[in-house]
Amino acid sequence: MKKAFFILFILLGSSRVHAQFYSAENVEISLGYGLSVPYEDVGFYGTGLFAQGEYVLGINEWIDLRPYAGYIKTNMNKNLSGLFDPEDKATANAFFFGGKARFRIPVDWVAPYAELGLGGSIGAFETFTAKSEIDENGVYAHIPFSLGVELGPRHNVNVELTFIFHNSIKQFAGAMAVGVSFPVGY
Repeated sequence: MKKAFFILFILLGSSRVHAQFYSAENVEISLGYGLSVPYEDVGFYGTGLFAQGEYVLGINEWIDLRPYAGYIKTNMNKNLSGLFDPEDKATANAFFFGGKARFRIPVDWVAPYAELGLGGSIGAFETFTAKSEIDENGVYAHIPFSLGVELGPRHNVNVELTFIFHNSIKQFAGAMAVGVSFPVGY
């Protein structure tokens, strides 16, 4: 019996122990064409700028954890938003942050993915429609969701549609964005 414990002790003691559960660290920067759209089907939207940074913790080739922070600024643009009354608005001017997980299919050169998470937004939002009159400043919870593809042999470029759903202000912000990822900590 002592011999069995000694062998078990040697096997456990000689194995390599990892303190981290993730395998890679990257930073990803995304820029894109920002949108703010009311939940109602009204035919108008705000347009502007979207920027986001993510710290990527690769668990395996299928899943990443991603703390993120970013900024969105949209305004109404009569030339791009379709027909709307002068009082109709869907605008956002906010800093946002949170955490999400990316689930990818690891195909060479083109890896499709979906992301889902939970976060918060700090800023000003306007949603003026026939049914809503929301002009709010403050901190709001949001749900981020993205669909995209990672491109290249190292999957370090991505093209995505990303959305931030704000239920309390009856609009979602989002973007058509392009991102570049590069390794850190090596």
